[in-house]
Amino acid sequence: MRLFTLFILYVAQGVPIGLFWFAIPAWMAANGADATDIAYVLGLTALPWTLKLVNGFIMDRYTFLPMGRRRVWIAGAQCVMIALLLLCAVAQPGVKDILLLGIAGFLVNMATTFQDVAVDGLAVDIMEEDERARGSGMMFGGQAIGIALATMLTGFAIAQLGPAAAYLLAAFFIGLITAYILILRERPGERCLPWSNGEAHPRNLNIQLGAWWPILKTTLKSLLLPISVLWFPVLLVRGFHYGMFTALTPLIGAGEVGWDEQSITGVVGSAQLVGGILGLTIGGYLGDRLGAKRATITMFAAYIFVSLAMWMIADQWSDPGVFTAFVYAWAGLDVLITVAALPISMRLCDPRVAATQFTLYMACSNFGISIGAWASGFSEVFGGIRPMFLIVASMHLLGLLLMLTVKFPRKGAVPEEVLENVAEAPGPRPSIS
Repeated sequence: MRLFTLFILYVAQGVPIGLFWFAIPAWMAANGADATDIAYVLGLTALPWTLKLVNGFIMDRYTFLPMGRRRVWIAGAQCVMIALLLLCAVAQPGVKDILLLGIAGFLVNMATTFQDVAVDGLAVDIMEEDERARGSGMMFGGQAIGIALATMLTGFAIAQLGPAAAYLLAAFFIGLITAYILILRERPGERCLPWSNGEAHPRNLNIQLGAWWPILKTTLKSLLLPISVLWFPVLLVRGFHYGMFTALTPLIGAGEVGWDEQSITGVVGSAQLVGGILGLTIGGYLGDRLGAKRATITMFAAYIFVSLAMWMIADQWSDPGVFTAFVYAWAGLDVLITVAALPISMRLCDPRVAATQFTLYMACSNFGISIGAWASGFSEVFGGIRPMFLIVASMHLLGLLLMLTVKFPRKGAVPEEVLENVAEAPGPRPSIS
């Protein structure tokens, strides 16, 4: 139940990503938008993912413990996502409404980041050490499947019925998953809904830091450890390729291959679906078999190979087979590298500030996505799209060198049994004001 719940929640957050990161840019590219316009919309869409570090502080400080530490935030964020998508369906910004499209992407993804942070905090709270590799595969495999389904279905809806239908479809799907989360409890004895019966679990009462300063102090202590500082550049590199390739894919598909938005989103959606299946199956297996570090090293090396290969065969980009192979390669490897690296981020987290610390790690990765999307807009300055692949390869070489030289942890920062002993200890429990 733990793993399936994390899986389905990551599917939910993949829906707005598939819509705003792939279907909308493909629709724009197929209707005449240039690289600058697409990069502008993608930059605004990605921005909340770099700012979500604030979300973790808020969630670790304020919550409604009778419903669990994270669930009230998850349900609330998804309700906001639904409301914003319905508003987008009413407003219906067009291809030339660049600012409105950017604002729509920003607001919906802002709500999605609150859901994402809450789910990440939930994962650190409830997963055992021996299921983190498998859980990582379930989580990011689920996200890739959500992105895939959203990309294909909303891309089809845009082509056949217009963008409003895509917004409504996304809202409906997130609504189904919101209904699912409302019938669950994080821990025994808690409330399903604010007005139902139940009480806060003793474990949560004892680890909840009910003031800003303890949260800040504990977070800074964990983040400033040398091993944590060296992890940030790896995360930044991991995000860079996603932002860059997300922007380049519709440009190559429309400009080089000559496809429309439905064809592009169909390939991207299928590739994301395959990536999700890879994450669910071999992603967790590789993490268990090779270990998080060696699996991450393998994925960085694979990305360098793909980037250099695309740079070398630029004259074959118009071949639909080459384009399709590229999309499948980068989408599948993105899921696998995320699955491989996630356990390291979890192990570095102190569970008392899990939402804050894990969010800061993910925000660094998402900042890399924003940089990659923003950098793609300078392709004309560098002489076209081709040099962008050399930049991606260089960034991954940096990440590979760090992974080869730094010894990252194999176990969590604070063992769960320590927290359980704290929860069982006598004495007054802190209250939330």
